[in-house]
Amino acid sequence: PSKPNMKEGSRSLAVACSATALAGLTLGYFLASKKHNVLDDKPKAVAFVTRVNSEAVLATDQMSQELPPSSSVGGGGEVLKPHQHEKKMAQKLALRSSVELENQRPRDLVTVRVPATSANMGPGFDCLGCCVDMWSEVTVERSDRFEIVASGDGAEQMPLDDTNYVVVGLKAAFEAANKPIPLLKYTIVSTIPFARGLGSSSAAIVAGIIAGLVLAGHRLPCWGSEALLQIAATIEGHPDNVAPAIYGGIQLGIHNGSRWITERIPTPPGMQLVMFVPDFIGKTSTARAALGPTVTRKEASFNVGRVAYLVNALCQGNLDCLKEGVEDALHQPQRGDAIYPYLYPMITAATAAGANACYLSGAGPTVMALTSGASGDIFTQRVQERNDVAVANAMRRAAQEKGIEGKVFVTSIASEGAKVVKVEPSFTETSGGIVFKEGL
Repeated sequence: PSKPNMKEGSRSLAVACSATALAGLTLGYFLASKKHNVLDDKPKAVAFVTRVNSEAVLATDQMSQELPPSSSVGGGGEVLKPHQHEKKMAQKLALRSSVELENQRPRDLVTVRVPATSANMGPGFDCLGCCVDMWSEVTVERSDRFEIVASGDGAEQMPLDDTNYVVVGLKAAFEAANKPIPLLKYTIVSTIPFARGLGSSSAAIVAGIIAGLVLAGHRLPCWGSEALLQIAATIEGHPDNVAPAIYGGIQLGIHNGSRWITERIPTPPGMQLVMFVPDFIGKTSTARAALGPTVTRKEASFNVGRVAYLVNALCQGNLDCLKEGVEDALHQPQRGDAIYPYLYPMITAATAAGANACYLSGAGPTVMALTSGASGDIFTQRVQERNDVAVANAMRRAAQEKGIEGKVFVTSIASEGAKVVKVEPSFTETSGGIVFKEGL
């Protein structure tokens, strides 16, 4: 074997040390945020994210200066051995450095598709939610004046100033990037029912943050920090809507004392969502006012058992256990008595018609039923093999008996969350020939 290149080894060691320093920055962010209760205050949260980002970029720049030429770090056809960890790390950091530099280029226009979400799923109050295959689109572009153009569901009720949650999310993104906010035009096309317990506000927040990051030419760390989630959950106050809006699927989120963390829960195959959306809006503030300031030990014990039973049923794909899994003692009975008298009659009707489970979506007024039997596209499958139509009709009849009108939607859980569908100039144009999905 050839004699080892000591100079190359020194460079690799420097890279490894820099990587360790970067990990230390992230750990320091966690400890500092815990010490100062940063996540209890949005400006502080954004400031901490901004600081850890700037330090991470500085560390990345320092790493890139330590990197040896590509020909001596696995380049030029060299095959790296399993024990050559330093060289492998150097390759990864070199790639990361080039990506970070490219990301600093601001964009002129971006369109984000963002999904509806269904929070709580019964007993998972403020911590459990799923991504609903129902989407809105938000386009933000540089302009010579501030303007919001809204169309679709709830457009007439959306604020057209900087209190709009899209603008709030975008401001947080530019603050994290430590860049001034330019004059922008916002075009919102909403198909998510507004203020109906389907995460319309969370969708706006997430869309605004993502649009802001792309326009600012800035990316946030994800592994070990989930910085995007920190900003969104700090604005919203809890992760049950924003986590599935970002990541898709069914998400379980908690605060570990330092930051918000989430994990994906498996979605059983063949599961569908049947939701009754009333014609009237429901304010989260009103729904929370219906809850008492304390809970009893019996109520707490009930929900601990139910949410564990629900998560186990989802992980096992056992839809027959969902009915008991979505039962709740902390918010559904109180809101049913005070605001939504149709809730429990509708739950009874849906399960009697064959639904595996039924619960109040978020703070309401939408009621969500979970059904099974879907196989592929529902428009190519025999209706007799599914029970979504029977469940939908049963929910509608139960509502009408209480004098409530509304619409019924049949859809499913979306596996992915918010995504960029258009950007100018495109990432593909500036990537040296690499074509990203959908030509972005």
